[in-house]
Amino acid sequence: MYIDNPIKRDFYTKMCINEKWSSRILNERINSMLFERTAISKKPELTIKIDLEKLQNDKIMSTALALRDPYILDFMGLNDTYSEKDLESSIIANLQKFIQEFGNDFAFLARQKRITIDNEDYYIDLLFCHRKLKRLVVIELKLGKFKYEYKSQLELYLKWLDKYERVTGENSPIGILLCAQKSDEIIELLELENADIHVATYLPELPSIQWLKSKLKISIEDAKSRLN
Repeated sequence: MYIDNPIKRDFYTKMCINEKWSSRILNERINSMLFERTAISKKPELTIKIDLEKLQNDKIMSTALALRDPYILDFMGLNDTYSEKDLESSIIANLQKFIQEFGNDFAFLARQKRITIDNEDYYIDLLFCHRKLKRLVVIELKLGKFKYEYKSQLELYLKWLDKYERVTGENSPIGILLCAQKSDEIIELLELENADIHVATYLPELPSIQWLKSKLKISIEDAKSRLN
């Protein structure tokens, strides 16, 4: 499949080598607009080139290359109404496809991991590690719209993991909040990127390409405008 944009073509080439995609998977990634859904697409072109060169030459993956928005979870077969527990159970049942959507460098560690703080138990929805980022990755699942109080909940989990679970040679943990909807303005005001928290939406089914292109084009333009 020909890609006329050189930056996008370079992205798919290097990611294909890094994740060892077959030609079928590569075509699926292109059709699902993976580049536009990756956080790196919202960066200036120079940043994209530098990150891709580091991936190719030094095998170092930037966080922006590993994060996506939205995530497409069309393989889970969810009904019109479902709970957070249903969502979590479906992810575990389809773990291989879930990891393919997130990236092959994610390794599953735990579901509903219990942590105890001041004699009170808390439960992390999903815990992964990312081999190339060398970071623990917390994934929290929310059915509705992103709420500002989710930040403090996830920050608490990350601080605990950083203190008690992080091993020598690892970078600080990162959190991914998967929500049905989000507000970019609220996320920007909360400075979540500085707190190593990535908020992303998820789609239970693959939308039309026209809808996805329109939404992602606006998202990328808005992000680059804020950076400038």
